[in-house]
Amino acid sequence: MVELRGRVRRLGDRVNTDYIISSSRKKETLDPQQLKRWLLEAVDPAFAASVQPGDLLVADEAFGCGSAMEVAVTVVLAAGIEAVVAKSFSRTYYRNAINNGLIPVECDTDGIGEGHFLALHIGAERVTVSNKTTGKKVAARPFPPFVLAILEAGGLVPYLRSNGGFREETQ
Repeated sequence: MVELRGRVRRLGDRVNTDYIISSSRKKETLDPQQLKRWLLEAVDPAFAASVQPGDLLVADEAFGCGSAMEVAVTVVLAAGIEAVVAKSFSRTYYRNAINNGLIPVECDTDGIGEGHFLALHIGAERVTVSNKTTGKKVAARPFPPFVLAILEAGGLVPYLRSNGGFREETQ
């Protein structure tokens, strides 16, 4: 079971990977610790400076569309954001998120606003998103057991290191 609580940083539809971290910023480095100061600068130039560890990104449709660059996930993690809640994700961003330990929660995000406070409860049977500001609670798309195990380990590499490969029941 994974439980997270955090302040909402609200985004809209089709936040592509170049909005998350501009391709022009990757010319000098791919180090997420360096790149995090430019997180979402195309959306809001002051965004990165306003992020606090534990914040949660909330978006609408097609979060992470565009190119399949893994750094668009690792820069979010470097900023101290452990989960993104969205109506939908691009498939490559979703897989990159899981592989790197960023939790991609799919649910209805209507009614979740900037600055709201969310509690995420991620379990084997179900995932719920509770908006502590409005009192609204929504069910999110559950994770298959093998995905939940990868997320609980902190990503694919930590999972493989701790298990020496895939456990039989996750194959």
